[in-house]
Amino acid sequence: MLSAEELRADVESGAIDTVVVAFTDMQGRLMGKRLHAEFFLDEMDAGHGVEGCNYLLALEMEMDPVPGYAIASWEQGYGDFDVRPDFGTMRRIPWLEATALVLGDVQWHDGSPVQPSPRQVLKAQVDRAAALGYVPMMGSELEFYLLRETYAEAHAKQFSGLTPSVPYVLDYHILATTYDEPFLRQIRNGMHAAGMRVETSKGEAWPGQQEINFRFDNALTMADNHVIYKNGAKEIAFLNGCSITFMAKPFQDWIGNSCHIHSSLWRDGAACFADDEELFGQWLAGQIACFEELALFLAPTINSYKRFAAGSWAPTTLAWGNDNRTCGFRVVGHGGARRVETRIPGGDANPYLAFAAVIAAGLHGIEQGLEPPPALEGNAYESDARRFPSSMREAIAALERGSVARAAFGDQVVDHYLNYARTEQRLFDAYVTDWERTRYYERG
Repeated sequence: MLSAEELRADVESGAIDTVVVAFTDMQGRLMGKRLHAEFFLDEMDAGHGVEGCNYLLALEMEMDPVPGYAIASWEQGYGDFDVRPDFGTMRRIPWLEATALVLGDVQWHDGSPVQPSPRQVLKAQVDRAAALGYVPMMGSELEFYLLRETYAEAHAKQFSGLTPSVPYVLDYHILATTYDEPFLRQIRNGMHAAGMRVETSKGEAWPGQQEINFRFDNALTMADNHVIYKNGAKEIAFLNGCSITFMAKPFQDWIGNSCHIHSSLWRDGAACFADDEELFGQWLAGQIACFEELALFLAPTINSYKRFAAGSWAPTTLAWGNDNRTCGFRVVGHGGARRVETRIPGGDANPYLAFAAVIAAGLHGIEQGLEPPPALEGNAYESDARRFPSSMREAIAALERGSVARAAFGDQVVDHYLNYARTEQRLFDAYVTDWERTRYYERG
């Protein structure tokens, strides 16, 4: 990481000439500006934030402004908000020349938080946990596909007929991952130099699929690292003349990209689940009880729900089991390492919102004294356990009729993300897909 004093010294020496100030939008993408480093220091010395148009939290994926958001609209003139740098996130970005990056909190000009901003949503849940004496700890495991085409080439091919880096399943293969090692090593070492505690990389369950994992941390730090890694891995792919995708289900016959979230609670620097079985059960029971309602915060796109298929390593149920990968919740670890692995989110998850959903659900379980059902033994895909929503339409309906999300996040946040999801569903419903043309062009 990079302290303010170290940044100033690097700017004076010329080692850093650019500072990226960024935040995440609803879709989990980094948005922001590049500032000349000397100007950045002058602005920080003057106590200024970095301004950005408030439409950035009221957009769909193609950057089109969308009606129905309370915080931004044509009627309100699409004014600015402030991005206030969090200097605890400042770091060098070694794969970009002479560049540092800092994440910021999105605020109104009076200093109040823009509540639907993903980082603010998570911070509010972290504060709720802190009021009960807990520190939520998280670890996210992101899978991605490495493709030989550049992003421009993939776009020119309309994202069809893409070439995985290795043409066969490379799960745990050392030889196969050696073929991709020059690229993977750049990511591991680049992220380490950017202040992340890198653990492992490995081949995953389909041709060209990879996973790089990082040491767990408190929820906010882990989410910050997650978005910097995800953006940085794409930048490194671009610099290497290839592309990667974290899309939940790139093609119907490919295994999906997961984002397994490991969660636990700590108090006074120690893991609570080591010796508090009741608390552990409540934390788990809350997630089981609430994840249907909170699905949109865990599976945020139309494509997210294509990943949930029997026998695909992606869960379809809200069952839990001990070291059982067919369940939505897999309990792993022993002693201080005991934790819940939530296997539901995909690689497209916004970590701030997904982590916030995990915490909100877990706290609901604690506050209500919930107990989990018995552990599922055997194949959860073939069980009668309650199902996670199988479409965005189902997820929207669950959030509309629920009450837990509004109690945890507030009406403004829930209404904001309902508008986002309804927009996604409406745009998809109006789109004519390749599947339809293939099926109906001649024979329909």
